[in-house]
Amino acid sequence: MSTTQSERLRELLEPLVTSQGLDLEEIAVDSVGRKRVLRVVVDSDTGADLDQIADVSRALSAKLDESDAMGAGEYTLEVGTPGAERLLKEHRHYVRAVGRLVKFQLTEGGELVARILNVDDEGLDVEVPGVKGRKATARRLAFSEFDKARVQVEFSRKDSKNENEQENEQEEEA
Repeated sequence: MSTTQSERLRELLEPLVTSQGLDLEEIAVDSVGRKRVLRVVVDSDTGADLDQIADVSRALSAKLDESDAMGAGEYTLEVGTPGAERLLKEHRHYVRAVGRLVKFQLTEGGELVARILNVDDEGLDVEVPGVKGRKATARRLAFSEFDKARVQVEFSRKDSKNENEQENEQEEEA
């Protein structure tokens, strides 16, 4: 896809996505055989539910039908949210990932897996999980100290709110 088409699609679609209370995260046009697929990724600070996805999909489809941005050929429109292991690129992505476990590719080599605690304009406050019974350690990570950051899926993550509630219940029982 040419940069011109990408820019045209972004200019055309972003106002519609924004009017639905969402951010336009990504646009991609892929060819699958003779078919083309337009993938649009949207998100917000509170996430996007299925009703919002359906609403924005209908609005985008109508706008694309009345324009020539995709040309005369057939295409399929797919609208969705970022995946569970999303790549963090924008400042807002880091803010949305507060509390999540993230794998960082460090600029000086190596990786760091840590939980984002706080985000500001210069970088992140993270908590590096302890290994083999050791306590977690706090660390400051400037944006210049890493090249890539990707959210990690946690299957056995303990919810801190539930932990606190359990502790309070145990104290009350004692």
